[in-house]
Amino acid sequence: MKKIGVVGIPGSWSSERLADALERKTGFRLVIDMAKTFFDLRKGRVFYEDVNLGTLDGLIIKKIGPEYSPDLLDRLEVLRFLSAKGLKVYSDPQKIMRVLDRLSCTVTLRLGDIPMPPTVITEDPKSALEIIAHYRKAVLKPLYSTKARGMVIADASNGVVTCVNDFIAAGNTVMYIQKKIEMQGTKDLGITFLGGEYLATYARVGGRQSWNTSTANGGVYQPYTPSNEIIALARKAQALFELDFTCVDVAETSEGALVFEVSAFGGFRGLLDANGIDAAELYADHVLKKVGDGK
Repeated sequence: MKKIGVVGIPGSWSSERLADALERKTGFRLVIDMAKTFFDLRKGRVFYEDVNLGTLDGLIIKKIGPEYSPDLLDRLEVLRFLSAKGLKVYSDPQKIMRVLDRLSCTVTLRLGDIPMPPTVITEDPKSALEIIAHYRKAVLKPLYSTKARGMVIADASNGVVTCVNDFIAAGNTVMYIQKKIEMQGTKDLGITFLGGEYLATYARVGGRQSWNTSTANGGVYQPYTPSNEIIALARKAQALFELDFTCVDVAETSEGALVFEVSAFGGFRGLLDANGIDAAELYADHVLKKVGDGK
C-alpha cells in the first residue's frame, strides 16, 4: 500500500481528519509538523522524527503552520526540494507559494483579469491616508494572514491617522489597502475545487459582533448555490494557480461578483458543516489515484 504523509498541525481537526482518511485507505498514518523536521542538504534528506520523508510515496500539504507568515515560505522550500527530487507533493509547493503571500496572489489574479475590490499597495503613510479618504472605508490587510487575523477597518472620518500608524507599527511596512465593500446578505462564498473540478459552495454568514464573516469572529457556514456565472468566475480564478484542492473566496455585490483571494489549503470544515461533504475522503482518493497513475 502507498505511504502518504500529511504535512499539517498534529492535533488539528483538518490535519487529523485527512490523516484518518488516508489510514483507512492505506493502513499508513503520519502527520508531519514542519517545525520539527530536519533537513540535511549535503545528504539530500529530510527527516521527521525517524521517518525519511523522501522514502514516502507522497505528501499532502494541509497546513504548513498554525499562522501565516513569511517563515512558511522557508518550510515550503524544504518541500520544494523533496518535490524536485521526485517525491509527489500535493499541492505543488511552488504553486502554494504564489497564494500564501496576499500580494502575490492578488497580482496573479489581476493579471488574469479577475474582478476584485479596489485595492492599493503602498509603503507611504501619506499615500495610504489619501486612498483611505477616497475609499471612505477601507480594510487594511496583512500580507500573511488567514481568517481575517490582523485585519483592521480604517474609517476616513474616525481616527484614521492612528489606525494607519498602528497598522505599520504592527509590522505591516507594505500596506495592502482594500476598499470595504458591501456584500449582499452580509456573507461571502467559499467556492471549492478538487483537481480543478467544482465541488460545492458554502456561505460564511457574518455574526453581529464583527464586520467580517470569519467563523473565528462569529460567522457560520451555510449551504449556498451560486449562479453558473459565479462558479465560472471562481473556476477561472483557481485555474491560475493549479492547486489540487482550493477554495475561492467570492463576494456578491451590487457591482457583480468580486474575488477576495484563492486559498492555499481550502476549507474542509465549511464543506462538511454546510454541505455534508467530507473533503478529506475525496482529497485522499484524489491523491492516491494521482500517485497510482504516477502524476
